[in-house]
Amino acid sequence: MNKIIKKEILSANVVKLEVEAPLIAKARKAGHFVIVKVGKYGERIPLTIAAANAQTGTITLVIQTIGKSSQKLCALNEGEYITDLVGPLGKATHIENFGTVVCACGGVGTAPMLPIAEAMKKAGNKVITVQAARTKDLIILEEEIKRFSDEVIIMTDDGSYGQKGLVTNGVEQVINREKVDLCVTIGPAVMMKFVSLLTRKYNVPTVASLNTIMVDGTGMCGACRVSVGGKTKFVCVDGPEFDAHQVDFDEMMLRLNAYKEYEL
Repeated sequence: MNKIIKKEILSANVVKLEVEAPLIAKARKAGHFVIVKVGKYGERIPLTIAAANAQTGTITLVIQTIGKSSQKLCALNEGEYITDLVGPLGKATHIENFGTVVCACGGVGTAPMLPIAEAMKKAGNKVITVQAARTKDLIILEEEIKRFSDEVIIMTDDGSYGQKGLVTNGVEQVINREKVDLCVTIGPAVMMKFVSLLTRKYNVPTVASLNTIMVDGTGMCGACRVSVGGKTKFVCVDGPEFDAHQVDFDEMMLRLNAYKEYEL
């Protein structure tokens, strides 16, 4: 069991938890994730590690309340315990000095982007983050992402904060004014699809961190399978990051929606 040290409400449906997990905090790298479970018969939920502190032995998780399981997790308070927490899982982000890196994130995708932006910055890259949400109230972790970015462009669908438009509008602004060596995108599948279509047009290499349905997290169940370059890959062990231009996002979205009618 893992104790919740700190809880913070980031927006109406997004909660940040700082959790005791000393071994994970020590081993974690950018891009890694964990699987958590609340209650003996709870659902297994994959969550990217937004931050880790090896000195305090804690990791930070950011959760959006969508269904019953995420609601149970977000209902936990400081001093209470997560029943099971396993990780770090997945492959770490490939970090090197690419040059100029655009980090395109939407909604709670800002949380898993944080460690990637930090690592890219420490590797000597110029980091430009394009952060998007439907409205101002859904922009999260803005100050944190600013610490690891040379520039942050905020986009909101309704124009209530930053510029009015989609994440693709912000990314295209950057591409049109300077050379971009790599784009990393994290967010809803449909957002990542259109970022990928945009960057393909401009021949900008792009990596997407995929958020598929996941059960065991070890490559055994096959629930997280996706098609990448015409081949079947498992997000939990082969990813979660892939060449976005090779991902079949339409197939991925069909699989994501397969159990919508059963969700509580």
